[in-house]
Amino acid sequence: METPLVMPERAWLKSIDFGAVDAAQVSQDPLLFSLLATASFTETTSHVYTRNLVEYYTGESEIVRWLKEEWEPEELQHGRALRSYVQTVWPDFDWERAYAAFFAEYSRHCSMDGMQPTRALEMVARCVVETGTSTYYRAVHEYVGEPVLRQIAANISRDEARHYSHFYNFFRGLDEREKNSRTAILRTIFRRLAMIRKDDGYIAFRHVFKVRFPETPFTNAHYIRFNDQMRSMYRTFYPFPMASRMLVRPLGLPPRLERAAAAAVARGGNVVALGMVASTAITLMLEGEPDAAMAAA
Repeated sequence: METPLVMPERAWLKSIDFGAVDAAQVSQDPLLFSLLATASFTETTSHVYTRNLVEYYTGESEIVRWLKEEWEPEELQHGRALRSYVQTVWPDFDWERAYAAFFAEYSRHCSMDGMQPTRALEMVARCVVETGTSTYYRAVHEYVGEPVLRQIAANISRDEARHYSHFYNFFRGLDEREKNSRTAILRTIFRRLAMIRKDDGYIAFRHVFKVRFPETPFTNAHYIRFNDQMRSMYRTFYPFPMASRMLVRPLGLPPRLERAAAAAVARGGNVVALGMVASTAITLMLEGEPDAAMAAA
């Protein structure tokens, strides 16, 4: 059963008592260390992709203001919270050195080239990212028992879910002009899902591993093992219903079909199920067979 999250204040970091961390509860958990250390890197680098988004949305004053004044400060707050937690529990880990190496590499790859072809579709991609982050921290919240980390994970998950709502509303406004097809939106969802395993997470893990285990040469097998361990944890703690509803929402499906598609993803416990359900249903709808579309879901 999922534990309810408490709505945080926007600037909640000052309320976290890192002196109260029970390190003994978590310090011997290598999966948790990797989850938090890699996440601290990507959150701390938020200013880089904020810069890219601000440039991409030049002329959209409301979007640019929100990115600069709300989204970026809150994302950087996440990075500071996670960094402080990692340094409190694992003080021997040289966070600064590992992050510097990560940033030197990742900042070269994080460019405008990764943006979607239209502004509305880029907002769909951002919805996918915020789905991943809000559910990631929700899973961490459910996985751990240490009270301070549960508080941090709950706050971040709630922030990310709120960010999702902003990106979704921006998408709706932009798509009134662009009028993208459901097929184009679905392709964008899949493209962004495929990128999740290839971008900052992999680079962050590699640099965390190299500093944590300096005597062990890094290979892709280490990252594969980490992902296997994370998937095993997800089977018990990941909020698949929450993720499925968030992923399906930009498709603008009829309510009954949206609920059915989301339920299929949740039952399968795998976002890949979204493609099998939604692509089949959308194809049938475009061919004028709504009853068959409902049956496919």
